[in-house]
Amino acid sequence: MEISRDFVKAKQPCAEGFRWFLRHYRDGGDYQELLDALVADGRVDDACWLLSQFGPTNGRLVLDGLAAEAVVFAGTIEVRGNIDVGRALRAGRGLLAGGSVRVEGAVVAGDDIRVVGQLRCDGPLHAGGDIKTGWGVEAGDDLRCEGSLRVAWDLRAAGKLAAARGVRVGGDLEAGQTLTCGKSLQAGGEVIGAEDIRAGQGIQAGGSVRGGAHLEAGWGIRAGGDIVAGGAIRVGESLAARRLIRAGAGYGVYAGLGVHVDDWANSAQVMAVRRPERLMSGCWAGPGGASY
Repeated sequence: MEISRDFVKAKQPCAEGFRWFLRHYRDGGDYQELLDALVADGRVDDACWLLSQFGPTNGRLVLDGLAAEAVVFAGTIEVRGNIDVGRALRAGRGLLAGGSVRVEGAVVAGDDIRVVGQLRCDGPLHAGGDIKTGWGVEAGDDLRCEGSLRVAWDLRAAGKLAAARGVRVGGDLEAGQTLTCGKSLQAGGEVIGAEDIRAGQGIQAGGSVRGGAHLEAGWGIRAGGDIVAGGAIRVGESLAARRLIRAGAGYGVYAGLGVHVDDWANSAQVMAVRRPERLMSGCWAGPGGASY
């Protein structure tokens, strides 16, 4: 794919970036060659901007291992072993690794991210498709997934954590800010969000579910520990905790918001070791009546 001067100018690049292009590629040049040249000259942000403007290609970069300061590739990056990158790792399409991935900056892929081992980045993590790892995931900033998240071990994001579809984590799940999930959220350990936790469907955790602000689920919440929020707890169906259910000071606990009142006894049960304070809706069923 050839990128011409007029083509770049039409995208309204910054003045400094366009001057660089005129100095090095006045007559235009190959798309990927231009991305590589920008990265080699330390202009990683310009390379990322160019990729966002002109989009992905069907190219494939296949390697046994990858170690670099930065990589911006318009197609799919496929590495049989480990990936170790400094400033940024960006793929226009998918990112596949047979080992682990360690990046000091951001990781961005236009499609799926699939990693056999651990995925760790100190910056933001964004996938235009699914994220699936054989070990854990750590993001030093926001984590955004336009598909589903499947993580065998722990999942931690220092900033916001958002998945458009379902989330399944083998261990603990922790977000430093808001935690949102378009469908169901399942964790073998604890689910912790420093701010709001919202799931379009249900939340199920082997440990506690703890939200620093409001806690909401379109269906129900089931926890092997506590269900605790700094704000209100609102669910469409039932709430079941092996230990306590507790909303924040001055807030209520609302179950059965998506269920007809006549069906509360079956579909809006609230179960915990003791009745929650300020239980505003739903049917209190005591500590028994259902398996956790």
